[in-house]
Amino acid sequence: MVDAPTPPRLLLVEDDRRLAGVLEELLADEGYVVDPARDGQQGLHLGLSRSYDVLVVDRRLPAIEGLELLRRLRGRGVTTPALVLTARATVADRVEGLDAGAEDYLTKPFDADELLARLRALRRRHPDRADLLQLGRRWLDVTTRQVRDQAGAVVTLSDRECALLQTLAGRPQQVFSRNSLLTLVFDDGANPGVVDTYVHYLRRKLGRPVIRTVRGLGYQFGGA
Repeated sequence: MVDAPTPPRLLLVEDDRRLAGVLEELLADEGYVVDPARDGQQGLHLGLSRSYDVLVVDRRLPAIEGLELLRRLRGRGVTTPALVLTARATVADRVEGLDAGAEDYLTKPFDADELLARLRALRRRHPDRADLLQLGRRWLDVTTRQVRDQAGAVVTLSDRECALLQTLAGRPQQVFSRNSLLTLVFDDGANPGVVDTYVHYLRRKLGRPVIRTVRGLGYQFGGA
């Protein structure tokens, strides 16, 4: 028996509920599993904690603007192809979007068939989405939020634990301040102490060396 293909996963970051509802139905009919986000902060959290085949991001978003969202995802090593939706149609706006990390740009109002065709083209250009992040002698599966070692032992992480580990391990040479981790991983308004709490959780599950404390600066991936 041949296993059924896994349906493509898509992150839709759109704050217009009416348009988002139409797009969710359209994309689901096309075979996508759609995760909706209503603002840039939620989009950032989902983009860092889960794995997608393609992103659809509105340009004007509350909390974190669409291009800033893409810059943060790209800065964290997330390479998922992204299409930006925008009401702005100038060449300068399209250039700014492409420079921010978008692979494609579609101006509102747009034709549904064109949107679907552009998404198919993006997926053809990026057929091999990597869901595994190597952590020394272990691997993080960002889809299942599981860390596996060579012996097959599995440790399951929470969404936030996974996002924090992915953030640190994605750029192992970088030292992240608490404030930068707060912005990248946690919600606006969270207490900075939440970073230390989740560092503790990860060390408890994966061993203290997994995250290195750099005194006076913050935290760095320590290996696994």
